[in-house]
Amino acid sequence: MKTKFDDKKTREIVLGAVIAALYVALTLPFAPIAYGPVQFRISEALTILPYFTPAAVPGVTLGCLLSNILMGAPLPDIVFGTIATLVGAIFSYRLRVHKYLVCLPPIVANALIIPWVLKFAYGVPDLVPVMMFTVGLGEVFAVGILGNMLLLALERCGRALFQNK
Repeated sequence: MKTKFDDKKTREIVLGAVIAALYVALTLPFAPIAYGPVQFRISEALTILPYFTPAAVPGVTLGCLLSNILMGAPLPDIVFGTIATLVGAIFSYRLRVHKYLVCLPPIVANALIIPWVLKFAYGVPDLVPVMMFTVGLGEVFAVGILGNMLLLALERCGRALFQNK
């Protein structure tokens, strides 16, 4: 016999999988602008979703992992790029009581981690502090602007999608 807990757990797993699929769907078509020292990964806007549900933490993490694998990224990018997304998602979830701070952890995590990935996995000759700025700026646009627009839109009309009933 199915219990309410099972329904809730199943819903969380499905929601995480849908978020992962959305992340991949928003990364792959825009791959030319999603990778490199100056990057704008539209899918990073989804990293605000931990504000609504803990299912978003594994969802965006798995989405990042799959995107990097499907794009043929080198192993350090697959590992550390995914870790950057995971760290950002975990801290976004922890900051969910402060709506407008939810976007900060993914920006900071990616700005600090991804330049090292670019340097050592891709051999990008730019200075790490310069790449911290360029990657961070791309995250500000993707998460800070697009992500907050998504947060406000979902808060108005999509909150029911994330509620456990």
